[in-house]
Amino acid sequence: MPEQRYRVSEAASLLGVSDDTLRRWGAGGRLDLEGEAGAKTVSGVQLASLAKELAESDARGDLVELPPASARNRMRGIVTKLTLDTVMAQVDVQAGPFRLVSLVSREAVDELGIEVGSVVVASVKATNVGIEGVPSV
Repeated sequence: MPEQRYRVSEAASLLGVSDDTLRRWGAGGRLDLEGEAGAKTVSGVQLASLAKELAESDARGDLVELPPASARNRMRGIVTKLTLDTVMAQVDVQAGPFRLVSLVSREAVDELGIEVGSVVVASVKATNVGIEGVPSV
């Protein structure tokens, strides 16, 4: 099976950076870009390694040290919307490019002091998460 390769624009989008940033990383030796100018690509294996590295360095930059937990999917974000009633609350969180919506008790929101603009950590523990393949372009 041939090695999966990504165009600069695809790779930049997957990493959440600009095309120019990806090109600078290539010029600086952080990534091996191959091909002619305007048609450069990066290896999927190398891109995956860099994505993990960036995620780990971003996690270390969190505002607070997170205690160990059984939920492995934890994302720091900011509360963008809060819908409250007497028993339940809907909390909308923007975690990087991802919008998360959680329904929690009103009591939990009050106890945690959550309001629009609060920094929170969303934890997801799921035994059933679907993964979809995306065809190469």
